[in-house]
Amino acid sequence: MASVQDLKRRVRSVQNTRKITKAMELVASARLRRAQARIEAMRPYADRMMELMAGVARASVSKQRLPLLQRREPQTTAVVALTGDRGLAGPFNGQILRRTFALERRLRSEGKQVSFVAIGRKGRSTFAFRRYETVGEYVGFTDQPAYADAQAIAHRVAELYVEGEIDQAILVYNAYVSPLVQQVTEQEILPISADILETDEEERREDALRGDFIFEPEPEEILARLLPVYLETQVFRALLESAASEQGARMTAMRNASKNAGELIDSLTLQMNRARQAEITQEILEVVAGAEALS
Repeated sequence: MASVQDLKRRVRSVQNTRKITKAMELVASARLRRAQARIEAMRPYADRMMELMAGVARASVSKQRLPLLQRREPQTTAVVALTGDRGLAGPFNGQILRRTFALERRLRSEGKQVSFVAIGRKGRSTFAFRRYETVGEYVGFTDQPAYADAQAIAHRVAELYVEGEIDQAILVYNAYVSPLVQQVTEQEILPISADILETDEEERREDALRGDFIFEPEPEEILARLLPVYLETQVFRALLESAASEQGARMTAMRNASKNAGELIDSLTLQMNRARQAEITQEILEVVAGAEALS
């Protein structure tokens, strides 16, 4: 059995660890609220972007010639894996990497080539460990992404697609559901689906009532400018979803760690009390034995 002093040191060590995990839980909780606010603030912008693109697409007669809308038989797919820069977030990073490699195996079984874009230090280090080459690496911002970060990622992926180096791009990220639930999501971001430009019959009747619009410049040119912005918006939304998911996963992981530390402290305290009682009992027995020897 461990001595009382050893158990005291272990209790102090676990108590210090619990203070750290509790502080990290509070920090993650505060960051989660800010991340949720950013997601809610972006939704009106994303909705307006969709409406604007659909309105311009209705007036465009040659939108199929736009590079980001052209679909071709996929031969090479870029998998964009969105992980975090730090750990201590439960299964947040691991489930993204498992889905990424499962997707890779599925694509290769279909005879497709696969390339990777790493977002986050955890993804980058895993690809480097497996000796996978990447066509893009972006780190240092996953917990607080800016729109400029999404622009850089979207520009690189669009460049690969337009130049024919890839025929498809799939984004793998954690979608935020709640602090306890993060849903791994696969989203095809390139080519941009033509479905987003389609409108229903009611919207077409409303346009007919409002009359024709005069576009300056031409609708095709406007749409050509809007499509990259739409791609940036989709990437930025995924970055915000991932940031909120990471903070939620970290908050949950640190809460569980604090709970486990408390249970361990109780167990160690019980062992320490038993060890102290055993020492006291042994001292009493030694005193009694000494007294009997003298008598």
